[in-house]
Amino acid sequence: MYDYIIVGAGSAGCVLANRLSANPQNRVLLIEAGPADRHPFIHMPAGIAHLVNNRRLNWSYDTASEPQLDGRRLWWPRGKVLGGSSAINAMCYIRGVPGDYDRWASAGAEGWHWDNVLPYFRRSECNSRGGDALHGDAGPLHVADLRHVNPLSQAFIEAGQQAGWPHNPDFNGPQQQGVGLYQVTQNDGARCSSAVAYLAPVRQRPNLQVITGALVERLQLQGQRVTGVHYRVRGRSQLAQAQGEVLLCAGAVNSPQLLMLSGIGPAAELRRHGIDVVLDQPAIGANLQDHLDICTLYHTVPGVSYDRASELKVAIDYYLRGRRGAGTSNVAEAGGFVRSRFAPDERADIQFHFVPAMLDNHGRQRLPGDGYTLHACYLHPRSRGRIGLASADPAAAPRIQANYLSDAEGFDLRMMVEAARLSRDILRQPAFDRWRRAPIFPARDDLDEAGLEAFIRAKAETIYHPAGTCRMGNDARAVVDPQLRVNGIAGLRVVDASVMPTLVTGNTNAPTMMIAERAADLILGSATTTALTG
Repeated sequence: MYDYIIVGAGSAGCVLANRLSANPQNRVLLIEAGPADRHPFIHMPAGIAHLVNNRRLNWSYDTASEPQLDGRRLWWPRGKVLGGSSAINAMCYIRGVPGDYDRWASAGAEGWHWDNVLPYFRRSECNSRGGDALHGDAGPLHVADLRHVNPLSQAFIEAGQQAGWPHNPDFNGPQQQGVGLYQVTQNDGARCSSAVAYLAPVRQRPNLQVITGALVERLQLQGQRVTGVHYRVRGRSQLAQAQGEVLLCAGAVNSPQLLMLSGIGPAAELRRHGIDVVLDQPAIGANLQDHLDICTLYHTVPGVSYDRASELKVAIDYYLRGRRGAGTSNVAEAGGFVRSRFAPDERADIQFHFVPAMLDNHGRQRLPGDGYTLHACYLHPRSRGRIGLASADPAAAPRIQANYLSDAEGFDLRMMVEAARLSRDILRQPAFDRWRRAPIFPARDDLDEAGLEAFIRAKAETIYHPAGTCRMGNDARAVVDPQLRVNGIAGLRVVDASVMPTLVTGNTNAPTMMIAERAADLILGSATTTALTG
């Protein structure tokens, strides 16, 4: 019997495990489907390139056929290890902008205004530059400047300025827009995942139990209340019971899947798979949003990019030199946020990630020679998809229909074309003259709008930011209320990126940790209120 059972030891789950177990009276269980985070390439930042095809650490999902992307099935990597996706991502520390959170609150997520969430960002953060009104310097999550920067990344920043965008030394500062180097979730040259930041320091607490390699199959319900979870570990079925709350932190893909496997979701979907309906909630799995990304690649002169770097040499250099050198690179070293001519409000609407190497198909397909890649994504997509079930088997992958570029007005496609155009404009600037060789993708650098549309349909991929499938709000179709409690079901909350009403202006990892920081206070506050009122 536990007070709190947390399903998923990812970006949010590790935060909750830390904060909820700080009170020795709380008995906390953290359940993770993947293994412990012992793989050395998790902790060496540049090891990200070598984790891509590791299915032991990655759910490695595929979408259904995407009609607007030439019928392709897109690959969706998601972390399956302590730390979740924060253990396999590019470590870019981005919060979004105040307008993102103010829009959440205006749409019904009361209490999630920027002024409400900023203290939780600051509480989480330990920035190597020190603390100020916007940054924390004493939190568990270490945020640092890159120790190693490739000359091509510096060329990108110079080229961005030549294209008319200002230099920005801090994308989480007073102004997000501009080009610059990303700050990263690293500590002393090593990855600082949520497991490193929040879980490792408290792992020995006697009131905290962590189980890895355990697949949660369904929630246990008594009427309309969750009382525990059924999970399978090493081939054996187990039941963990909660006298307090069960907290789903399985992410925008797996949290709605687990709800549906437990009979909570769209009734027709559940009945189609032979699952008894506990609560008919059509919004579970809906509202799926993701940042679609287009990559522009050029060849470059030999010897400057990371394409031919010896994996063994980089690793030896990294460890012998005390976590320095190219092994500390997050690969996506530089980037930027720009406001296009189509932006409907004051926020940036296109984000760049520059990589001093050739990346095709998420790096799973090696290309000959040397080159560099500029990722560009539209930040506020209007298209919406859905997470559904492909089977009632908990071990089966869910059905992911992202519905990219499906908005009725065609605005998302127009913005992706604009993202490709702006990428081409930056990479044509004089700063790249000494480095630039033949174009790779697209193979011609003079494509018209129709040509760019075809290029996007053939090559666009996810930039790994799914969100919104258990939307937070105060209306009848919201899955969770602003306290993250599942509407219609007692003893259950969802705490991860699935509760985001809309995507933030940037990467989603830091905002997910913030959500968990605030959720911990909401949960502990509720427990205190319950104890006081009896």
